[in-house]
Amino acid sequence: MSLLEIEDLSVTFNGTPPGPPVRAVDSVNLSLDAGETLAVVGESGSGKTVTALSLLGLNPPEPVCSITGSVRLDGTDLRTLDSKEWRAVRGRRVAMVFQDPGSALNPLLTIGTQIVDAVRAHERLTRAQARRRAVEALEQARMPEPESRLRQYPHELSGGMRQRAAIALAIAARPRLLIADEPTTALDVAVQAEIMAMLRSLCVDLGMGLILITHDLGVVAEQADRVAVMYAGRVVESGPAAHVLNRPRMPYTQALLAATPRLDAAARTRLVSIEGQPPRLRERPSGCSFAPRCPVAVDDCATTAPPLTVFDDDHAAACLFADAPVEMPAMWTASASDPEPVVTAAAESPLVEFDAVNLRYPVRGGALRRVTGHVHAVQDVGLRVEAGRTLALVGESGSGKTSLTKLLLRLERPSGGTVRYDGIDVTRPGPAELRRLQREVQVVFQNPYASLDPRLTVRQILQEPLRVHGLDADEDTLTRLLRDVGLDSFALDRFPSAFSGGQRQRIAIARALALRPRLIVCDEAVSALDVSIQAQVLNLLADLQAEHGIAYLFITHDLAVVRSVAHRIAVMRHGRIVEEGTAEEIYAAPAHDYTRELLASAPGSSGTSRAVGGARPSPTAPISQNKERSPLWRR
Repeated sequence: MSLLEIEDLSVTFNGTPPGPPVRAVDSVNLSLDAGETLAVVGESGSGKTVTALSLLGLNPPEPVCSITGSVRLDGTDLRTLDSKEWRAVRGRRVAMVFQDPGSALNPLLTIGTQIVDAVRAHERLTRAQARRRAVEALEQARMPEPESRLRQYPHELSGGMRQRAAIALAIAARPRLLIADEPTTALDVAVQAEIMAMLRSLCVDLGMGLILITHDLGVVAEQADRVAVMYAGRVVESGPAAHVLNRPRMPYTQALLAATPRLDAAARTRLVSIEGQPPRLRERPSGCSFAPRCPVAVDDCATTAPPLTVFDDDHAAACLFADAPVEMPAMWTASASDPEPVVTAAAESPLVEFDAVNLRYPVRGGALRRVTGHVHAVQDVGLRVEAGRTLALVGESGSGKTSLTKLLLRLERPSGGTVRYDGIDVTRPGPAELRRLQREVQVVFQNPYASLDPRLTVRQILQEPLRVHGLDADEDTLTRLLRDVGLDSFALDRFPSAFSGGQRQRIAIARALALRPRLIVCDEAVSALDVSIQAQVLNLLADLQAEHGIAYLFITHDLAVVRSVAHRIAVMRHGRIVEEGTAEEIYAAPAHDYTRELLASAPGSSGTSRAVGGARPSPTAPISQNKERSPLWRR
């Protein structure tokens, strides 16, 4: 018997009249065996997280939300549990790593208290025993200095460390089923590889099942045993990872593979994006939901909803032509590198200069909280960001990347050295210089849940910076900003809580673009986006750079994304720059051991790739040679 069996699961949110109900999950069937990893992929709003919340009983109660179908874990129908029974199941039999670790962790309690309480809620252990279990869980999550982290609060940890603490909290009670919603979004590649290896070893050692919700197809290729692709609330393709990724039968799956950045692509190659947007679930089309965006759709696709049909080796797809998979359409292959922006003589001098910059944070201890030492977050860093160019800053979590950018954004004062923007000392700007800095330097923060005011609508969020600087904030301007990041104007009058994590990040990017700045600091700006929207946003940033000469300071752990956007790369470790050079130089011949380690740890690299059907799938490789059989080839 399977560990988990989901049969005909549907989740409907009943809107207030006269609005129609929204079916977020539509007739989903999934299964998972003990020790197996099931990856669920798809664009934001496809129903992945709502499906996962149904396994924990965390969807809103009736009559706000209606759920039909069955969800069986070890033979127990979870939909029949009452509130007391659910408390015994959550954390012990089913646990979840949420997408936003900042919201999943209690800011008023230390990390150790939260993990100890979670363990003791399900097992009869002394506090000392539970504390040892907490340290063990933090070690399994690859948290550095786990003993000392027990005494820290979530705000004292970096984004990556908070994610590791959230993973430790989820696995501490050793659940039978672990649901990981984008568990590696905030992690650098080295830690990402360690965490995924740890989760996989737990599946094998403890017989635990893992549902991995992710948009990173490189991670899917290396870690998943089975894959389910969701679109508009439905599973449109599923099966063994080797078959789905190497021989996709659904055009949507082909498009996701094509949109994935690759380590072996040429530098600054324009990424493939899927034209159009997913359908609004209130207005679900009568035929195939992907038909309006599918370049090979026929008339029947608009009127006939294809069933999920099982083919060979348990590979299922919902497409009228799934029995005859096709080659990748020409529009879904990578194009040549983007044109370089024109750099004028005025732009030859650097736009941003970090000159021997240092940043120290005091460490306090004892009853009087006296300063007992310092943490050197940034040490003697010298960097230049040129106008119209992209500098990518890479390194592991806690290496000082975000601390360095806080100096530029005037969120911290340097302990030594100087930071200049276009000749302005950012630590001592005059009134006119300060206003110029506030308009010309914008930022997209890593956490879209914390960077958007939950009390403001999207309209107010986008209007605020425009009005502060006396710019036009009419309906057409706001609609264009949303369209640029893949959202419709219907989003204007909704609050951030109505959107998924990826959709919130798109809103944050639209806000940063509103003032048409000269420099945008992107702190993991696309890590929360699915691959199709990520490609769309990165192409937009490249177009704006070519057209307006915008410079980017791009902080990311995704080395495939770095290759597609960066002109220069700086590798940071322990607060220092250990290597800097052009993107071509860094990828072709990395000089520092740490840089080589990062490249070897990246998903899809030859150093880490776990063969899926023999090799990692190539998004542009032919999927089928049977051109005579497929009606799509005759179009």
